[in-house]
Amino acid sequence: MAFDIEMIKEVYARFPERIAAARKAVGRPLTLTEKILYSHLSEGEVSQAFERGKSYVDFQPDRVAMQDATAQMALLQFMQAGRDRVAVPSTVHCDHLIQAEVGATKDLDKAKDKNREVYDFLASVSNKYGIGFWKPGAGIIHQVVLENYAFPGGMMIGTDSHTPNAGGLGMIAIGVGGADACDVMAGLPWELKFPKLIGVKLTGKMSGWTSAKDVILKVAGILTVKGGTGAVVEYFGEGAQSLSATGKGTICNMGAEIGATTSIFGYDQKSAAYLEGTGRADIAALANEIAAHLTGDSEVYQAPEKYFDQVIEINLSELEPHVNGPFTPDLAWPISKFAAAVKENGWPAKLDVGLIGSCTNSSYEDISRAASLAQQAVDKKLTAKSEYTITPGSEQVRFTVDRDGFLDTFGKMGGVVLANACGPCIGQWARHGADKQEKNSIITSFNRNFAKRADGNPNTHAFVASPEIVTALAIAGDLTFNPLTDTLLNEEGQSVKLDEPKGLELPTKGFAVEDAGYQAPAEDGSLVDVIVDPKSERLQLLESFPAWEGVDLKGLRLLIKAKGKCTTDHISMAGPWLRYRGHLDNISNNMLIGAVNSFNDQTNHVKNQLTGVYGEVPATQRHYKQMGIGTVVVGDENYGEGSSREHAAMEPRFLGVRAILVKSFARIHETNLKKQGMLALTFDNPADYEKVLEDDSIDIVGLDSFAPGKSLQVILHHADGSSDTITVNHTYNEGQIEWFKAGSALNLIKSGI
Repeated sequence: MAFDIEMIKEVYARFPERIAAARKAVGRPLTLTEKILYSHLSEGEVSQAFERGKSYVDFQPDRVAMQDATAQMALLQFMQAGRDRVAVPSTVHCDHLIQAEVGATKDLDKAKDKNREVYDFLASVSNKYGIGFWKPGAGIIHQVVLENYAFPGGMMIGTDSHTPNAGGLGMIAIGVGGADACDVMAGLPWELKFPKLIGVKLTGKMSGWTSAKDVILKVAGILTVKGGTGAVVEYFGEGAQSLSATGKGTICNMGAEIGATTSIFGYDQKSAAYLEGTGRADIAALANEIAAHLTGDSEVYQAPEKYFDQVIEINLSELEPHVNGPFTPDLAWPISKFAAAVKENGWPAKLDVGLIGSCTNSSYEDISRAASLAQQAVDKKLTAKSEYTITPGSEQVRFTVDRDGFLDTFGKMGGVVLANACGPCIGQWARHGADKQEKNSIITSFNRNFAKRADGNPNTHAFVASPEIVTALAIAGDLTFNPLTDTLLNEEGQSVKLDEPKGLELPTKGFAVEDAGYQAPAEDGSLVDVIVDPKSERLQLLESFPAWEGVDLKGLRLLIKAKGKCTTDHISMAGPWLRYRGHLDNISNNMLIGAVNSFNDQTNHVKNQLTGVYGEVPATQRHYKQMGIGTVVVGDENYGEGSSREHAAMEPRFLGVRAILVKSFARIHETNLKKQGMLALTFDNPADYEKVLEDDSIDIVGLDSFAPGKSLQVILHHADGSSDTITVNHTYNEGQIEWFKAGSALNLIKSGI
């Protein structure tokens, strides 16, 4: 039987009534997204229609999921909330702190020893507050959630940007910061601006080398990394129904790379088959009873232009395999044009490493299709020219594909199986030689490929493709190889061609596992102690941020004017810094060290206006804080794209940055800044970015009448005595302004307001 089945029954029991009320309030047929959102309002039945992209709405999610790197800060905040137990089903998954170096067993053993203090903390705090705990080695949060917790029509938030993976099973699943998770676990409503809707109509049916991954690679090329911001992407059509549930999960997972709030598919026979195959036939039976409510109304899909803000149509029968990159996940290349792009751009054609797996592509179907190519390499006497790694998504998948012989097949090809963890996908990769910073190419079936993300080397050209394409190119060792048309010379000097990959959506013998890695919490956690050593380098109890002083902010200094792409990886790097995710003071030493200073095109090198000396960003900011001087960070477009990590908002807040002023924000990061009591501002005229000078003193005025929809003024006092007054905008509503005034949203929770 499934986890939390009684909760799911309650959700389904209220669906018909709430959806009927929503349809009446809106006055038209509903998309699937609208059905789920309107049925999860904290107020209960809807009393009014909400305006997409404008209305702030309070929701009541069904569950919360956290990974170990973000769970530390989320649970440190929850410990301050004054609650005895979480109000909704919640889980912690230990997947981010395991570094890939040698292989699964040794890497996992090393991680358990190295991270023992953090794992013990997470296990004990989970035990105390009624949170399910998935031990290190159990798998990556999104795959484990899809296998155990995702259910059609549900609503979940998770402290990871790829939480939308659960949309593959028809769930509205949204990535958030830890403060949002804290709110929901404390039983409070969760606020979201009612999203816009992008419809993607899939026609035809895939075959051959094309996979579900190619759908989202194509969509990323169309919408770019910010084209989905503020929107939910809803997939529909006959083509959608032909995709496996895990294939749909892959598409929804990587929807984070277009900035989408989340992505979703409707419930269908593929969904039911996956639920049944993962031991949840009881949920499938319940979903079948209300199947009409778990997809959009037929009128919507017959005339989608009337109901979506944007419609994209993709014919799966014509879709080519894609390779995206380097350095950004939206630079999309059909495989037929990729070789020419490699040559024309001077990218390293020699492929050093191919990596498959991760939360994006680690299903049984993915592994089996990749293994069919590995078997061909063995049978056709081809030796893989590149290094090759496999990252299973969960212990259940790993155990099953091992039982079915796929891991042995990869081993014969020279592949190395890594632990069931994020590993290289998030920079947890002890890649030998990366410190030399040599120009090279890798290709992965992961979701992100920002510079330095995988191995810390800014000269690593990382490309993203399906596991099938990654495997084929690893066999060839050459990025210009097109497996659809080209041949390879085998060990006997014969010219051979790879056949189309074959695989199975679900194992014919069913899934199997000896120890999935789950640890249930205590029924009564009142006697459980959670101890944090005050001398710890990895864990630190939180202190409240100070409330707003009640006056305009004057005499602020410019800390950095970031140039170009500034993701949460640039603001708060992962990799080796993950060890400090539970210690705000220590991890703040990585604040903005990856951002490019527009005044000198260097990273981690900014001018201290008090001394005139250039130094590291965190050290410079600590000096300003010591002197009681607040600062401003200025940024470019889509500032804070990428991961949901709230450390990118908490670190500037902790070190005394008062405002972030940019051309535009990524959704999650803007919310995280608001939650921590920061000012998140945007230029009314993006060209005013150029007016900000290195030695500026900055005033932010109009805060005495801070109100929704009312602009503020920023005065830039230049070193030559001149000044510029510019208009800046914000998206704060009344409640969010109270967060700012109180110093943080958590301060309001603690005060009982």
